[in-house]
Amino acid sequence: MWTADEIAKLCYGRFDELPRRGKPEPGREWTLLAAVVKLTQRDNTQEVEKEVVSLGTGTKCIGRTSMSSNGDVLNDSHAEVIARRGCVRYLMQQLCRAVCGQDSSVFCPADEQGKWRLQPGVSFLFFTSHTPCGDASIIPMTDSQSQPCPPVGCAKPSEETDGGGSLKRKAEGQNEGRNIKTLRVEDQETGERKPESRRDTKQSESSTSNTTESEAPPQSDAETVSQTSTEQREPEIKAWGNSGLSPRAPDIHRTGAKCVLGGPADPLQPGMGYHSTGVLRVKPGRGEPTLSLSCSDKLARWAVLGFQGALLSHYLQEALYFGAVVVGKCPYSHTVMQRALVTRCSHVSGLPTGFSVSPPVLLQSSLEFPCSQAQTELQHQAGQGRISPCGAAISWCNVAKQPLDVTANGYKHGVTKKALGTAKARSLLCKLELFHSFLSLVSATDQALLPDSLRGKELQSYWDYKEASRTYQRAWQQLREQAFPLWPISDRDLLLFR
Repeated sequence: MWTADEIAKLCYGRFDELPRRGKPEPGREWTLLAAVVKLTQRDNTQEVEKEVVSLGTGTKCIGRTSMSSNGDVLNDSHAEVIARRGCVRYLMQQLCRAVCGQDSSVFCPADEQGKWRLQPGVSFLFFTSHTPCGDASIIPMTDSQSQPCPPVGCAKPSEETDGGGSLKRKAEGQNEGRNIKTLRVEDQETGERKPESRRDTKQSESSTSNTTESEAPPQSDAETVSQTSTEQREPEIKAWGNSGLSPRAPDIHRTGAKCVLGGPADPLQPGMGYHSTGVLRVKPGRGEPTLSLSCSDKLARWAVLGFQGALLSHYLQEALYFGAVVVGKCPYSHTVMQRALVTRCSHVSGLPTGFSVSPPVLLQSSLEFPCSQAQTELQHQAGQGRISPCGAAISWCNVAKQPLDVTANGYKHGVTKKALGTAKARSLLCKLELFHSFLSLVSATDQALLPDSLRGKELQSYWDYKEASRTYQRAWQQLREQAFPLWPISDRDLLLFR
């Protein structure tokens, strides 16, 4: 048995044990935290062993022009993405142990030659200290909650438009004009692009927070989760984006993520009519757009394709799914989370063997992350300067070598400009480093035990290996066609590195 509060406490405790480097300055900087927790059910007992295997912090995302065709820049440093990529590092090490005949606490041989599956009783859940950016953060406000930004009226034609043709709200621009500290690569020129900061719902205190007990729960248990007082307003807000103000819920928490091109734009109407809901969004940019989809969209995708990615799918008989998503204390709506992470993909069918629509159980903890924006505001003292998001991102995962990776602006924190383009500057989570780790796994695998998808093929680039994972690519095609037709297609030229 385990509870949402136990998971939150475990993750916060793991963060507290990390070194000071990369953490927010108390009372002046805030950040977000996410983690992957491995659950191991002991035979014939109710006991569940809980272990944080990957943890990430961060709120930043680099702009389009800062992306690298060498795969050596970490594009998305939101906590959820950092935690998932760290988990991929962990899984690669566990697979390497397995193929070398060593003990693995995660994998055991599967039926198909060269394939592996989870050990009996092993599962994973995802924790995030705040609702994911994008659709899951568009939450109706309770009467007791403060506005995330000044009220807005109807947009005027003279106002600035974003890349999708929709109007930017002036209040957002005013907020982003605050003195936000950004840790830069040492001696980097001031004219270079800064990473984009995640500026989602203000972390004001939720009117109620429910701790829900679970035992690696099945999908049906999601219906038993207690609702916050926000859910009691649901009949009043069914027509979000199609109606104006609700008399009892005058406004919503807003997301800075922008609607993808080609789809519905945000109406930008006052109050409840400000956002479109249920749509794909890219993470916000100040000055230039990003190409990174919101964390809500990525979590929804992982619930169908798995969180292992295309490369590890070569070795796995079945995709890996999070059995639950636990959110820390923050503005929260179970119905909104269900819409953002589950409902959008619930109708997908025709997936290849090994893939399924696997919605996680959605739970909330009553424990708030001590480095949240709300807690930082409470700790802030005169003379500390303006409160701002921390510019660094921390990754920790349970691997034998270099478990800690601290980055800023997509590179290792503290590297000099002279080191850019070298291995010394690369994050261990960037595409190139993860690809090299995968190639090491392939090299460690006995040729007779290689998966069929890796046999007899002239595979060289990162792109080649991803495309060769045909079952994963077929599943992605079904998901894209049926649920996410507007999901931007990756630029092949950015994926040809070796």
